Amino acid sequence: MSLRVALLGLLTYAGPASGYDLTKAFERSINYVWQAGHSQIYPELAKMAADGLITVEAQGTRGRKTYTITREGSDELRRWLTEHTPSGPVRSERALQAFLLPLLEPSDALTVLRRVEADATARLRELEELFASERDLGAEPGNVGDFALDLGIKNTRTTVAWARAAAETIEATTRTACDGGTDAPSGE
Repeated sequence: MSLRVALLGLLTYAGPASGYDLTKAFERSINYVWQAGHSQIYPELAKMAADGLITVEAQGTRGRKTYTITREGSDELRRWLTEHTPSGPVRSERALQAFLLPLLEPSDALTVLRRVEADATARLRELEELFASERDLGAEPGNVGDFALDLGIKNTRTTVAWARAAAETIEATTRTACDGGTDAPSGE
């Protein structure tokens, strides 16, 4: 359902568009919070047309299709935004790695955490540059995508901080094990 809602949102925001244009718009915007490729977008557009949420118009000699949101599609988007409660559990490979991290030797776990921190730091830089470029172009706060971008920046900052803290915990635990298994101050 979320892909459908994302496409309805793009059509509402950007207006009529081809599947190619929607895919490119997806890559430049929503892709930061929801991933989908050609192989998912085109079949979903066909289903949305069959369900009356969008109209399809062939244009030009090559038969390029242009999709436009219908009143039913707008109603569906509004209904989802105002009534839908997002599901709690999120499938996250990073969270799965975090869950299983204690199964690794400390040195391997630290390698994973350093990679997570480096990847998240690079991602944070991208998101912050995107935010800055939008402001440089004169975009006012509160436009479509701004709140998701802000959430992405804050979540990514949290990931960087988590990776550092987890690495510190593993390093401290490893030091404690090497020092005889205690952190207690000497002289007690």
